[in-house]
Amino acid sequence: MLNISKAAIAHFRKIIAQQDIDGLGVRLSAVAPGTAKADCRLEFCEPSDLLGDEWQIECDDFSIYVDRASVPFLDSAQIDFQSPTLGSGQLTIKAPKIKGNVPGPDASPEERIRYILETEINTGLASHGGRCSLVEFTADGIVVLQFGGGCHGCSQVESTVKHGVERTLMAQIPEVKGVRDVTDHATGHRPYYKR
Repeated sequence: MLNISKAAIAHFRKIIAQQDIDGLGVRLSAVAPGTAKADCRLEFCEPSDLLGDEWQIECDDFSIYVDRASVPFLDSAQIDFQSPTLGSGQLTIKAPKIKGNVPGPDASPEERIRYILETEINTGLASHGGRCSLVEFTADGIVVLQFGGGCHGCSQVESTVKHGVERTLMAQIPEVKGVRDVTDHATGHRPYYKR
């Protein structure tokens, strides 16, 4: 359930009326949900922009649509608008579930690996425009990764795997015995360090 204050509804109603577009609503979605970099995105949306599977909240003469994939992360979110004494006011969104939960001790190795990749590894790789994702966690404890962005084709990716990713995962997840990169680095378009 999304909690929207009367002040926030009045604020949305005012800015929607200024647009003068029939059926205009507001779409709310989670960006990078379940990670340390998670955030909310608010944008106008016309009926033709909708996919049809959004969670719809009707607010009298307009609707707020929550992106389907974002629903678990935005459940219990609170949207409020503080009217200013001077200036334009402050819209706030508090979404306590947006960053997800740290996997507990009973979580699968895959869940713990994905969490570390998103909250630690990818935040570092992002400084070079790179990222990696879990392809597979093998029965013999090998984490199989696919690299993209600035890491795809980078001449330093082997060092990144051995001295960064593998070391971090092995230190935090006892089931991890090694890391293997299955990226075809010959096809990288914009590597951070060229080969």
